[in-house]
Amino acid sequence: MFRAAHAHRERPSEPIDHHDLVLQPRDVTFDWGTTPLHWLPGEPFATHTFDVLHLMLPELERWFVRTFEQALPLITDDRLREDVRGFIGQEAMHAEAHQEVLEHLLAKGLDPAPYVLQSEWIFRRVLGDRPELTPAAAHAHLLQRLALIAAFEHFTAYMGHWILSNGHLDQAGADPAMLDLFRWHGAEEVEHRSVAFDLLVHLDPRYRRRVVGMLVTAPVLTRLWIRGVRFLMSADPELDDRVKVRFRDYLTAARKDLLPPPGAFARSVLRYFRPGYHPTQEGSTQQAVAYLAASPAARAAAR
Repeated sequence: MFRAAHAHRERPSEPIDHHDLVLQPRDVTFDWGTTPLHWLPGEPFATHTFDVLHLMLPELERWFVRTFEQALPLITDDRLREDVRGFIGQEAMHAEAHQEVLEHLLAKGLDPAPYVLQSEWIFRRVLGDRPELTPAAAHAHLLQRLALIAAFEHFTAYMGHWILSNGHLDQAGADPAMLDLFRWHGAEEVEHRSVAFDLLVHLDPRYRRRVVGMLVTAPVLTRLWIRGVRFLMSADPELDDRVKVRFRDYLTAARKDLLPPPGAFARSVLRYFRPGYHPTQEGSTQQAVAYLAASPAARAAAR
């Protein structure tokens, strides 16, 4: 599965060099037959804060894939080109896995279509291709999108590391299949956390480009997430449709370690602005690889 593993150059107890990884998609499947709508028992707010990812990620990940495919011909570094191809394969698989959860939500009486249609509009129309642009303007548009993706990938790497490190979700009785989905996805996000950043720097090393990407992405992502939680809470057939979403609900869930603490999230954004920042400073490759070796879905895919 990994170059280092095939070559037997490292013992399992030794640290894994991030650059020795060969990124490849894992054709995972999940069975949602016994997964309840509130897969975190008694925690609808925390459940739906995670569930926003199911609504957002299929279109977001497909946008990643389309953008990276456009960037491939511009890459002059062979290793980076290999990593980008691996990234594309993994992100395409992520989109399909979360798409299946949308069908599960619909079967449980929660129709995700209104929010999903908004995601399609954003990632296909607002941030999609613009055939009317001149070649120079199209190249600038591509670089802008790559800067946004590098910032998005910072958040997914942070979330991946957080969920891999969090044992309170297990203690809270989280549905095993849903938890495996998020941890498998999170582990692959940690595994390929450097690719979008390295591609951006390869094509445009200017610090300003990276900063602008985060300054746009952070507030937009926050807004989309808040809208998603409000939508899911109001559309949930098992809740009173008059329920209100409040920031203190997030703080309560964070104090239970069911959601990332907002302060830590904010500090992770500030780290991205450091001139010497690199994504390898976030998360643990060793931890990600260890989970992928243990994940029920990933192990089944490997067989």
